[in-house]
Amino acid sequence: MTRVKGGFRTHRRHKKTIALTKGQRGTKHGLFRRANEAAMKSLWYAYRDRRNRKRDFRRLWIARINAAARQNGLSYSQFVYGLSEAGIELDRKVLADMAAHDSVGFARLAETARSKLQA
Repeated sequence: MTRVKGGFRTHRRHKKTIALTKGQRGTKHGLFRRANEAAMKSLWYAYRDRRNRKRDFRRLWIARINAAARQNGLSYSQFVYGLSEAGIELDRKVLADMAAHDSVGFARLAETARSKLQA
C-alpha cells in the first residue's frame, strides 16, 4: 500500500485547531493532538456555561429583588405573589434593575403588592 501524505488539507485543519487554542499554556497551543483535546474541552465548557450563565443571572436577580423587597417590608415570595395578584407582569431582570436604580418606583410596586396581599 502506498503512503499517503496529509498535504495541505491536513495542514489547514491542524492550523485551524491550533489557532483555536491560542493563549493556552504549555503544549496545548503548539502540538496538534494536545491542542485538539484542549479545543474540544474549551468548546464543551463554553456550551455548558452558556446555559449556566442564565441560571446564575436569575439567582442574582432574585437576590437583588429580595433585598429591595425586604427594605420595603415584604419577603421575595410575598412581593412576587402580590405583583401577580395585581396583574403586574414584569420579569425578574427588570425588577432587579428597578431595585438597583429606581428605588422610588420599586417602592411603589412594593406598595401595590402589599395592598393586593391585604385585600
